[in-house]
Amino acid sequence: MIHLSGSLAFDRIMTFPGHFEDHILPEKLHFLNVCFPIDHVEEKRGGTAGNIAYTLSLLSEPSVIYTSVGKDFAEYGRELTALGISLDGVNTVASDFTACAYITSDHAGNQITGFSPAAMKVPAFPAKTPAVREGDWALIGPGNVDDMVNLAAFYRENGVKYIFDPGQQITSMTGEQLVSGFTGAAVLIGNDYEIELIGKMTGLDHDALLERVEYLIVTFGSKGSTIMHKGVKPYEVPAVKPDVVSDPTGAGDSYRSGLLKGLHSGMRIPFAARLGAVASSFCVEQYGTQLHRFNADSFRARYEAAFGPMPVLK
Repeated sequence: MIHLSGSLAFDRIMTFPGHFEDHILPEKLHFLNVCFPIDHVEEKRGGTAGNIAYTLSLLSEPSVIYTSVGKDFAEYGRELTALGISLDGVNTVASDFTACAYITSDHAGNQITGFSPAAMKVPAFPAKTPAVREGDWALIGPGNVDDMVNLAAFYRENGVKYIFDPGQQITSMTGEQLVSGFTGAAVLIGNDYEIELIGKMTGLDHDALLERVEYLIVTFGSKGSTIMHKGVKPYEVPAVKPDVVSDPTGAGDSYRSGLLKGLHSGMRIPFAARLGAVASSFCVEQYGTQLHRFNADSFRARYEAAFGPMPVLK
């Protein structure tokens, strides 16, 4: 089983028909007052845990989610359950709403996001404690900060390999909380900006991070990802070219789904990351984080076009 903690949220996705950098004056960053006119907006179901679980379901990989949701979650929950995703770890807060993200993307794929945690301010753990077994994997994504720290300790104590993926919650955590969360993780993952920020907040460079985690993965969007391991030359995983690029939102979550599928299947991490690159390429083809589709044949065809013969998945 794969255990996922992080957000279940509604995403309000907006498109700015230009480039953010053309409208931000570096010399005026101390007094930032800027408006980006939006030419497209849609509300989609999302959240890190929901997005990862969704793509895992396309990969025929069961998962269970741990987080808190609000009084408006029922329909979203039915959709996830219909995909075979377990909500046994989901705590409902009847007095609040489900978390909501406001995501604006420009034509270069850059994003500015505002996020309201709402019900997610209430921890799900330990009221919802994972029932772990040997061979399970977990991912701790951006969610309730107490859950992020306490679940990391729980997985370490129970011998469960986990990925620590603090993402958008980095700025809500202290350096001490970050170190507590990723120390002992099998993988620390983030995009290049996030890993740079983690380093700044903790005072740890890449070498120091690799003293605390087995692998460090840095993602670079359309430029692929880099896998680092202590004493080994970094391994580059190229991005997989999609048929069309509609929206980058959720691509990183799909990458994590493929990565988890591979690791849970016993793959070496470079091959697991290739699965992530392929899964990510399907996500960006749709406007939304849970609208892409693929089957075993189409996934294999795209993998083999990019990387050659695909290993057998459990």
